[in-house]
Amino acid sequence: MNHPLRSASASDRASEAPTGTPPEPSPAPRPPFPVLRLGRRVALPLHRRSLVVGLLVLVLLLAAAAATLSLGRLGVPLTQLPAVLSGRGEATHLFALERLRGPRLSVAVGTGVALGLAGALFQSVTRNPLGSPDVIGLGAGAGAGAALAALMFPGIVPVPLGALAGAALAVVVVAAVTGTGLRDPGRLIVAGIGVAAMAQAFTHFVVSVMARDKASVLAAYVNGSLGARSWEHSTTIWLTLALAIPLVVALAGAITVNEMGDELADSLGARAASSRTAAVVLSVVLSAAAVSVAGPIAFVSLTAPQIARRLSGAPGPNLALSGLVGALLLVSADLAVQHAPVAEGLPVGVLTLAIGGVYLGYLLIREWRKGRL
Repeated sequence: MNHPLRSASASDRASEAPTGTPPEPSPAPRPPFPVLRLGRRVALPLHRRSLVVGLLVLVLLLAAAAATLSLGRLGVPLTQLPAVLSGRGEATHLFALERLRGPRLSVAVGTGVALGLAGALFQSVTRNPLGSPDVIGLGAGAGAGAALAALMFPGIVPVPLGALAGAALAVVVVAAVTGTGLRDPGRLIVAGIGVAAMAQAFTHFVVSVMARDKASVLAAYVNGSLGARSWEHSTTIWLTLALAIPLVVALAGAITVNEMGDELADSLGARAASSRTAAVVLSVVLSAAAVSVAGPIAFVSLTAPQIARRLSGAPGPNLALSGLVGALLLVSADLAVQHAPVAEGLPVGVLTLAIGGVYLGYLLIREWRKGRL
């Protein structure tokens, strides 16, 4: 028989505990993935699969870059590439790197990153896989602005400034024509097609009235080309990226929250309207910078974010991976137009237009079947 003083039940011990003792706090739940914090206001999720895919894309990009520098008659052999990159080697190889292959590769990588980021920003804030700068006529508008600057104000208005003004005007016109801003996918596509058609018509008019030598250069430019690039073009695109990427990182958290809807974003302090406006402005600036150095290269900004999202399987805009995929797409396309028999000699924008047109058709059919169009 148990003695009444030998033991006590759990309920008796609980009742004997001091009533004023607060319960022990439960540990805070850990996030499902690591988070990289930059200060107090910026927290970037580190998705494991995204990191692995990003490393693979980076390896492929380095391989494509090495092929760009080494293939062809004036290419630098792979065995001599490290020495040439360090400033040593034969004079012919140094000339090819410094004047021909190096600037072209640098512009291709920078332009691809800019277009990938621009597309990811635009698709995220509009919550629309078809809402890329290409589809709403931003690239065509930037090309028209650049053509106008070259025709009407040669040497007075810089071509990059004309491209930026044309891109901004295209976005404003599309948003006004739809009547719902950038929210309705169907209206966005129709308005974008109309604005792009008008911008392209104006560009062709400019080409037709310019002098023959200037018109041939401008025609290659408006089709999207990486030929005859210089370190000045490289400086333009990389300086734009250096200024824009910190702003993109600062907006990353708010953009991710915006994908859950404006009301929830506002309740969490993300300020949906202001962050959307900032993201659209950054997208316009990045696209205009890309157009100013390489012309309106089509559909990289549409396909790169979609490919990045499908490869990573992670929610959110996948900004870093979209930039890497954009660079890989453009460097690979430029490699094809330099060496592939079918595409050799074409402006790189013609090849991306052909590939992106097929992908856009696939997206349209998929969205139509889902009842979103």
